[in-house]
Amino acid sequence: MNIKRSPIKSIILIAGCFFFHIANAQNWEIDLLKNINSSQSHPAFQQNISKSVYPLALATPITMFAVGLINKDKKLQQQSYKVVGSLLINTAITQAMKYTINRNRPYQDYPTIIFPDNIENDASFPSGHTSTAFALATSMSIQYKKWYVVVPAFAWASSVGYSRLYLGEHYPTDVFAGAVIGVSSAYLSEWLNKKLFTPTPKGANKTPR
Repeated sequence: MNIKRSPIKSIILIAGCFFFHIANAQNWEIDLLKNINSSQSHPAFQQNISKSVYPLALATPITMFAVGLINKDKKLQQQSYKVVGSLLINTAITQAMKYTINRNRPYQDYPTIIFPDNIENDASFPSGHTSTAFALATSMSIQYKKWYVVVPAFAWASSVGYSRLYLGEHYPTDVFAGAVIGVSSAYLSEWLNKKLFTPTPKGANKTPR
């Protein structure tokens, strides 16, 4: 994968996806959302999955850094910086797109058929919970390329995205865009860390005689 180009292409994909589908939201998108958000009663499981995002996003890099500091593990500390970087980049992109696009929440446009779990004050596109979950899951998967990290991490992130639909908070394209932004942010953080903080070996830039 070309990490340097991937985030830029992903952002273009997000924008194209949004503007292509926004005109058709009254068709397949709202129909799909209505089928998922089919009840005014929302199970505690879906609520807790959704609520787990920001505590985990805060606790994970703090715990990594603290353990690295206690054990004098510089690598673990550096990995915590990469996780923080992915979350910061993700937040900046997500909030900028929310402010720029300013899409209504589905329950604002369809109050008689979409039943939200909670009334959110910010814009709908993209899903901040989903983008944060995927940024954290991808960043952890980059740092620890083990199936027992990757599989649970992405299963949790996907569950977060589904919960945002089930709870009536977002359109499907909001969730899809959030996932793409989260993944792209993690790879961009990884690339920036390597570019800015990985020391160049002595003599690497010298021209051989």
